[in-house]
Amino acid sequence: MPQKILSIAQIRSLMKKGTPMIFGTDLLQSFYEYGQEALKITMELNNKYHTPEKVHELFSKLIARKVDKECLILPPFYTEFGKNIKLGKRVFINTCCHFQDNGGIELGDNTMLGSNVTIVTLNHDFDPKTRCNTTPKPVKIGKNVWIGANVTILPGVCIGDNSIIGAASVVTKDVPANTLAYGVPCRSIRKIC
Repeated sequence: MPQKILSIAQIRSLMKKGTPMIFGTDLLQSFYEYGQEALKITMELNNKYHTPEKVHELFSKLIARKVDKECLILPPFYTEFGKNIKLGKRVFINTCCHFQDNGGIELGDNTMLGSNVTIVTLNHDFDPKTRCNTTPKPVKIGKNVWIGANVTILPGVCIGDNSIIGAASVVTKDVPANTLAYGVPCRSIRKIC
């Protein structure tokens, strides 16, 4: 029996509720279909030069939301879904960032991401019998945050306003506002303002 493709609004709602992605469901099939669209858009974005205006146009299509004209996005950029990314104003995304946005990624105003930042929003089941199933947890990054190069941010993490995450850190838990944090695993070092 053919599966029903869910709307982007339905998917965003289910991900916000933490609905698991289980093989054989309409939800997973919908991610696959939208993922094919994301591949087409990112191939176009990443494989030839585009003006900043064209990058905004392609990125807006990728995330199904209007991108602020003052955002600076430097391709290449990679995502497997694209439709669950929300950017604030004046966001900077440096080259080679990877967003696994199925569970939702939100970047606040004036946030800056260094090269090769990876943001993950899905985790697999621990039970080997159901390990192919995944559970979404959104990542929220506040305003005026600076994420250094090669940082990995894991599912469910919130990073507070004005914080700095040092290069090559692996962020496994929340980081409070106004905090310098770094390391593997990332830990808060000191207040910065």
